[in-house]
Amino acid sequence: MVTIKDVGKHAGVSVATVSRYLNGKGYISDEAKKVIEKAIKELDYKPNQLARSLSTKKTNIIGLLVPDITNPFFPELARAVEDTAYTNGYTVVLCNSGEQKDREIHYIESLQQKYAAGFIVTTNQLEADYYRKISLPIVALDRRLDPAIPTVTTNNIDGATIATEYLIARGCKHILCVRGPVGLDVAEDRFTGFMETMKNYPNISSDIITSQFDFDEAEKKVFDYLKTHEFVDGIFASSDVLAIGAMKAAHSLDVQIPGELQLVGFDGISMGKLLTPELTTVAQDIYKLGTAATELLIQKIEGHEIENNLTELPATLVIRSSTK
Repeated sequence: MVTIKDVGKHAGVSVATVSRYLNGKGYISDEAKKVIEKAIKELDYKPNQLARSLSTKKTNIIGLLVPDITNPFFPELARAVEDTAYTNGYTVVLCNSGEQKDREIHYIESLQQKYAAGFIVTTNQLEADYYRKISLPIVALDRRLDPAIPTVTTNNIDGATIATEYLIARGCKHILCVRGPVGLDVAEDRFTGFMETMKNYPNISSDIITSQFDFDEAEKKVFDYLKTHEFVDGIFASSDVLAIGAMKAAHSLDVQIPGELQLVGFDGISMGKLLTPELTTVAQDIYKLGTAATELLIQKIEGHEIENNLTELPATLVIRSSTK
């Protein structure tokens, strides 16, 4: 195995000079940089990341915290984060908190002890104070943790407005909103968009049920609701997972989509195209969200100044066959 000593000998410089070059600390002449780079290439030297992390107290590891890996939205998001990190020389460690505070704290503390370079957080189980005290760079993705923490998200209020307006434009008179968890900013924004839109249509009736972002819970709650509210002709679900649960409930009750009941989801996960009927949805640019958050985190890790702490991407209505 080629060592740092071998590189120094091949380049004709001291081990200390090679170390300064590898760690990016201290002065190195342009000539020394050239001979070290040449020696590294010719010897095919690979730095010992463990030894380097012990020296610099830093690795190229990025922690990605997600609340529920079974929700199809998060694997798609993770793919974008991993692709972007890899391109920039970083490695992603995926941590599934299961929406449990203790697990989230465990992962954060463990990665800090292993000298992670930074975190991308898509959970919000902990108080903002906890995140503010973390000394490593953090970016919030699809969640707002604190105004001081850079955030990448979609304009969820506008997205919900688009979905609600579309259901009304397609003739729906009695709309059910299947909203997400109370207190979760993403769910709250989508609920706000729906409610603000409904104020403009006093002749359209609406009702609300609340569910975790979970297939089974959404299916059960929508099934129970539709059994006693047969007049409902439109559903806005504040995630595609909720929409899929609602679709399954309607199917169990032999309610025809879109003939008797039109349905719009939110997120734009790939699974929506595999359903019958295919799901009309307010699509987030999931890949772009993951890419933007990772690039922002790398900027912070590498010491660049962040000019804008909020990156908000637009949502787009994707019309498929769950609406008329």
